[in-house]
Amino acid sequence: MTKLLERAVKRVQTLSDSEQDTLATMILEEIEDEARWQKSFACTQNLLARLADEAMAEDHAGKTEALNPDRL
Repeated sequence: MTKLLERAVKRVQTLSDSEQDTLATMILEEIEDEARWQKSFACTQNLLARLADEAMAEDHAGKTEALNPDRL
């Protein structure tokens, strides 16, 4: 455990049970949310790589246009 986390845990221990439960819920939800994001990104990496390859191939084949900010 890091020193910072140890300090946080000691501070949390001084709170009421309900406050501790609230913080514990927030931490667990954050960890679960991060895991979902990691899984989501891992599943899309192959798709993103394929789309990037297709875009580069189209550009090399002359099928793209230079971006003109004045026409946006």
